[in-house]
Amino acid sequence: MRLAILMTLMAGAAFADPVGITPDTMAVTVETPTGPMEISRVQDNANELSGTWAQTSRPCPNFCIQPMAPAPGVTTIGELELMAMLQDPNAMVLDSRVKPDFDGGAIPGAVHMPYTEAADRLGELGCEPDFEGFICDGDQVKTVALYCNGPWCGQSPTAAHRMIEAGFPAEKIFYYRGGMQVWRMLGLTVTGG
Repeated sequence: MRLAILMTLMAGAAFADPVGITPDTMAVTVETPTGPMEISRVQDNANELSGTWAQTSRPCPNFCIQPMAPAPGVTTIGELELMAMLQDPNAMVLDSRVKPDFDGGAIPGAVHMPYTEAADRLGELGCEPDFEGFICDGDQVKTVALYCNGPWCGQSPTAAHRMIEAGFPAEKIFYYRGGMQVWRMLGLTVTGG
Protein backbone atom coordinates (compact mmCIF):
# COMPACT_ATOMS: atom_id res chain seq x y z
CA MET A 1 0.00 0.00 0.00
CA ARG A 2 2.79 2.46 0.92
CA LEU A 3 4.56 1.69 -2.35
CA ALA A 4 1.39 2.45 -4.33
CA ILE A 5 0.97 5.79 -2.53
CA LEU A 6 4.62 6.67 -3.11
CA MET A 7 4.37 5.80 -6.82
CA THR A 8 1.23 7.94 -7.16
CA LEU A 9 2.93 10.90 -5.46
CA MET A 10 6.02 10.54 -7.65
CA ALA A 11 3.91 10.32 -10.80
CA GLY A 12 2.02 13.49 -9.79
CA ALA A 13 5.29 15.36 -9.22
CA ALA A 14 6.67 14.16 -12.55
CA PHE A 15 3.68 15.57 -14.43
CA ALA A 16 3.56 18.87 -12.53
CA ASP A 17 3.56 22.06 -14.55
CA PRO A 18 7.08 23.52 -14.79
CA VAL A 19 7.77 26.57 -12.63
CA GLY A 20 9.92 29.04 -14.55
CA ILE A 21 11.36 32.39 -13.60
CA THR A 22 9.85 33.91 -16.76
CA PRO A 23 8.15 32.16 -19.70
CA ASP A 24 11.55 31.93 -21.41
CA THR A 25 13.85 31.44 -18.41
CA MET A 26 13.91 28.36 -16.20
CA ALA A 27 17.11 29.25 -14.35
CA VAL A 28 19.83 31.86 -14.00
CA THR A 29 23.46 31.04 -13.20
CA VAL A 30 25.41 33.39 -10.93
CA GLU A 31 28.98 33.38 -9.66
CA THR A 32 29.48 32.79 -5.96
CA PRO A 33 32.65 32.48 -3.86
CA THR A 34 32.29 28.69 -4.14
CA GLY A 35 31.71 28.69 -7.91
CA PRO A 36 28.71 29.01 -10.24
CA MET A 37 25.28 28.44 -8.73
CA GLU A 38 21.94 28.09 -10.45
CA ILE A 39 18.95 30.10 -9.27
CA SER A 40 15.66 28.46 -10.13
CA ARG A 41 12.25 28.02 -8.54
CA VAL A 42 10.99 25.08 -6.52
CA GLN A 43 9.35 22.73 -9.02
CA ASP A 44 6.76 21.32 -6.60
CA ASN A 45 3.47 22.96 -7.61
CA ALA A 46 2.13 22.33 -4.10
CA ASN A 47 5.09 23.98 -2.30
CA GLU A 48 4.14 26.35 0.51
CA LEU A 49 6.08 28.51 2.94
CA SER A 50 6.07 27.57 6.58
CA GLY A 51 7.65 28.84 9.76
CA THR A 52 9.08 32.35 10.07
CA TRP A 53 8.82 33.15 6.35
CA ALA A 54 5.06 32.50 6.35
CA GLN A 55 4.52 34.93 9.25
CA THR A 56 2.59 37.96 8.04
CA SER A 57 2.27 40.10 11.17
CA ARG A 58 5.23 41.26 13.20
CA PRO A 59 5.03 43.94 15.91
CA CYS A 60 5.62 47.52 14.79
CA PRO A 61 7.95 48.95 15.93
CA ASN A 62 10.48 47.33 15.13
CA PHE A 63 8.97 45.53 12.16
CA CYS A 64 7.04 48.29 10.41
CA ILE A 65 6.31 48.27 6.68
CA GLN A 66 9.17 50.00 4.87
CA PRO A 67 8.67 52.70 2.23
CA MET A 68 9.00 51.71 -1.41
CA ALA A 69 12.05 53.98 -1.78
CA PRO A 70 14.21 54.08 1.36
CA ALA A 71 15.97 57.35 0.45
CA PRO A 72 15.81 59.98 -2.32
CA GLY A 73 17.67 58.77 -5.42
CA VAL A 74 17.54 55.06 -4.48
CA THR A 75 15.70 52.85 -7.01
CA THR A 76 13.51 49.96 -5.88
CA ILE A 77 13.78 46.75 -7.93
CA GLY A 78 12.21 43.32 -8.18
CA GLU A 79 13.54 39.81 -8.56
CA LEU A 80 14.34 39.93 -12.30
CA GLU A 81 16.39 43.11 -11.94
CA LEU A 82 18.16 41.61 -8.92
CA MET A 83 19.08 38.48 -10.91
CA ALA A 84 20.46 40.68 -13.69
CA MET A 85 22.60 42.52 -11.14
CA LEU A 86 23.87 39.19 -9.79
CA GLN A 87 25.20 38.48 -13.29
CA ASP A 88 26.70 41.96 -13.81
CA PRO A 89 30.44 42.21 -12.96
CA ASN A 90 30.02 45.95 -12.28
CA ALA A 91 27.34 45.37 -9.65
CA MET A 92 27.21 43.79 -6.20
CA VAL A 93 24.20 42.43 -4.37
CA LEU A 94 24.57 43.09 -0.65
CA ASP A 95 22.79 41.11 2.04
CA SER A 96 22.52 43.76 4.74
CA ARG A 97 21.10 41.44 7.42
CA VAL A 98 22.77 40.40 10.65
CA LYS A 99 24.95 37.28 10.52
CA PRO A 100 22.47 34.77 12.01
CA ASP A 101 19.91 35.73 9.34
CA PHE A 102 22.52 35.49 6.57
CA ASP A 103 23.67 32.08 7.85
CA GLY A 104 20.04 30.92 7.85
CA GLY A 105 19.78 31.34 4.06
CA ALA A 106 20.75 33.97 1.51
CA ILE A 107 20.36 34.84 -2.15
CA PRO A 108 23.09 33.04 -4.15
CA GLY A 109 25.91 35.40 -5.14
CA ALA A 110 25.07 38.02 -2.51
CA VAL A 111 27.89 39.48 -0.40
CA HIS A 112 27.23 39.68 3.32
CA MET A 113 27.62 43.30 4.44
CA PRO A 114 25.56 43.87 7.59
CA TYR A 115 23.75 47.20 7.79
CA THR A 116 25.85 48.08 10.85
CA GLU A 117 29.05 47.83 8.75
CA ALA A 118 27.96 49.11 5.32
CA ALA A 119 29.10 52.73 5.78
CA ASP A 120 32.54 51.57 6.95
CA ARG A 121 33.07 49.10 4.09
CA LEU A 122 32.60 51.38 1.08
CA GLY A 123 36.18 50.67 0.05
CA GLU A 124 34.97 47.20 -1.00
CA LEU A 125 32.59 48.95 -3.42
CA GLY A 126 35.30 51.01 -5.15
CA CYS A 127 35.26 54.12 -2.96
CA GLU A 128 38.45 55.77 -1.72
CA PRO A 129 38.86 56.52 2.01
CA ASP A 130 38.86 60.18 2.95
CA PHE A 131 39.28 61.97 6.27
CA GLU A 132 35.55 62.60 6.54
CA GLY A 133 34.24 59.40 4.98
CA PHE A 134 34.72 58.17 1.43
CA ILE A 135 35.09 59.60 -2.05
CA CYS A 136 32.78 57.56 -4.25
CA ASP A 137 33.05 58.77 -7.83
CA GLY A 138 34.43 57.27 -11.00
CA ASP A 139 33.90 54.11 -12.99
CA GLN A 140 35.44 51.86 -10.31
CA VAL A 141 32.49 52.45 -7.94
CA LYS A 142 30.13 49.49 -8.10
CA THR A 143 26.39 49.68 -8.44
CA VAL A 144 24.82 47.88 -5.47
CA ALA A 145 21.53 46.26 -4.59
CA LEU A 146 20.60 45.95 -0.93
CA TYR A 147 18.17 43.47 0.58
CA CYS A 148 17.18 42.21 4.01
CA ASN A 149 14.34 40.04 5.39
CA GLY A 150 11.31 41.53 3.65
CA PRO A 151 9.06 44.56 3.25
CA TRP A 152 8.90 44.91 7.05
CA CYS A 153 12.69 44.82 7.57
CA GLY A 154 14.52 48.11 8.18
CA GLN A 155 18.09 46.84 7.85
CA SER A 156 18.52 47.66 4.12
CA PRO A 157 16.92 51.10 4.38
CA THR A 158 19.22 51.84 7.33
CA ALA A 159 22.24 50.65 5.33
CA ALA A 160 21.23 52.85 2.37
CA HIS A 161 20.94 55.95 4.58
CA ARG A 162 24.29 55.27 6.25
CA MET A 163 26.04 54.64 2.92
CA ILE A 164 24.69 57.88 1.45
CA GLU A 165 25.74 59.84 4.57
CA ALA A 166 29.26 58.35 4.20
CA GLY A 167 29.52 59.55 0.59
CA PHE A 168 28.09 56.72 -1.55
CA PRO A 169 25.95 58.04 -4.43
CA ALA A 170 22.24 57.29 -3.93
CA GLU A 171 21.77 56.74 -7.67
CA LYS A 172 24.12 53.73 -7.47
CA ILE A 173 21.96 52.06 -4.79
CA PHE A 174 19.10 49.75 -5.69
CA TYR A 175 16.73 48.32 -3.08
CA TYR A 176 15.18 44.86 -3.33
CA ARG A 177 12.32 45.60 -0.94
CA GLY A 178 10.82 42.10 -1.15
CA GLY A 179 13.90 40.65 0.52
CA MET A 180 14.15 37.07 1.69
CA GLN A 181 10.46 36.74 2.48
CA VAL A 182 9.36 37.41 -1.11
CA TRP A 183 12.39 35.57 -2.57
CA ARG A 184 11.37 32.46 -0.58
CA MET A 185 7.67 33.00 -1.35
CA LEU A 186 8.53 32.72 -5.06
CA GLY A 187 10.38 29.45 -4.40
CA LEU A 188 13.74 30.82 -5.57
CA THR A 189 17.05 29.13 -4.68
CA VAL A 190 18.51 29.97 -1.27
CA THR A 191 22.02 29.22 0.01
CA GLY A 192 22.74 28.07 3.54
CA GLY A 193 20.12 26.95 6.05
